[in-house]
Amino acid sequence: MECTVRWTGLSGMSFVAETGSGHAVVMDGAPEGGGRNLAPRPMEMVLLGTGGCSAYDVVVILRKSGQDIRGCEVQLKSERAETDPKVFTRVHFHFVVRGRGLKPNLVERAIKLSHDKYCSASAMIGKTAEMTLDWEIVED
Repeated sequence: MECTVRWTGLSGMSFVAETGSGHAVVMDGAPEGGGRNLAPRPMEMVLLGTGGCSAYDVVVILRKSGQDIRGCEVQLKSERAETDPKVFTRVHFHFVVRGRGLKPNLVERAIKLSHDKYCSASAMIGKTAEMTLDWEIVED
């Protein structure tokens, strides 16, 4: 996996990241750090990537389990260290899984498999952060 991150210039703290798969993402800093609040912060990107990684796993696992999954959302709330490096110290994942006739035990299993075995991003963040999770099923 590869990517390139380029600072956009002297007038702020915006960056354009280009992924090896050919996609671009803009990031920006907070105004107090010289940014203009035009895009997500880099650490927000880390957090949202972790949510995406885990949600991806949950959808794949539930599909393979024969579940009629129609939607998957994960809401993440985090805390970071007060001093540099300001690593994540706590991350809570709240999954909202939508579908028809979803079996609670299979939803719980999919979420736990993602966190315990498959999600690389969660595994990395788990080195510095206490991670908690809960979930709910919404009948579609």
